[in-house]
Amino acid sequence: MPKNKGKGGKNRKRGKNEADDEKRELIFKEDGQEYAQVLRMLGNGRCEAMCIDGTKRLCHIRGKMHKKVWIAAGDIVLVGLRDYQDDKADVILKYMPDEARLLKAYGELPENTRLNEGIAGGLDEEDEGAGDDYIEFEDEDIDKI
Repeated sequence: MPKNKGKGGKNRKRGKNEADDEKRELIFKEDGQEYAQVLRMLGNGRCEAMCIDGTKRLCHIRGKMHKKVWIAAGDIVLVGLRDYQDDKADVILKYMPDEARLLKAYGELPENTRLNEGIAGGLDEEDEGAGDDYIEFEDEDIDKI
């Protein structure tokens, strides 16, 4: 029987949750950066985000955050803008829900930004009536099949 030469398996590689819960300093945007809200995840380390300046951009999640910081639709992120591609950006930082509320309180985010709500499919305020797209079957329809 062979001797184990490694230091552990998959769970060791995942590592501990290096005290992410402790308070960190709130980071504001600088020039060349913008706040954005994730509209949908695209896979392959990319997402579609609506920036505060009104532009929808394809964002790339940086390698340091990839598989370590989970980003979902509706999250507030800080993106780095590209000089040579205006329709693409890089996700630099994900704000926790309490940090996003602080940003809104400081006036960094506009008042119409909806926090801690997933934006499934990118619904706007005008499309709220479109949430009742379901089909109702009656008993007689099922019997005819």
